[in-house]
Amino acid sequence: MISKQDQQLLLLLRRNARVSISDLARSLNLSRSTVQNRIARLEASGVIRGYSLEMGGEYSANQVEAHVSIKVHQKLTARTNSALEQLSQVAQLYSVSGDYDLLAIVQAQSLEALSAVLDEIGNLEGVERTNSAVVLETKFRR
Repeated sequence: MISKQDQQLLLLLRRNARVSISDLARSLNLSRSTVQNRIARLEASGVIRGYSLEMGGEYSANQVEAHVSIKVHQKLTARTNSALEQLSQVAQLYSVSGDYDLLAIVQAQSLEALSAVLDEIGNLEGVERTNSAVVLETKFRR
């Protein structure tokens, strides 16, 4: 069970995973050692699996992102998943319910590069069809 303070700690870490323990302690009105122990417990229990890099600035602003729904021939699902994992532009891959089997979050440096990746995905063995939605604006990200 995660307490309200743990939820608040997770929210602060999601906003900035590099924030100092001291700053977290001040924000939560807890001692440094309490915050360190909470983080260690959340990591040990698997609630916090790791920390990642989020691109920012001009690099991120120039990225083009699309959500790509992918219909896969069922017998080739594992092979298709493996091939998608090898594409560095595929940031995330989800198995979903509905008309499509997978949802890929694809990021590229330009519309031309995005188009090339979408063609590459469509040509992968096992991919029956795709449907793409280009992200026009990100309202918020957690």
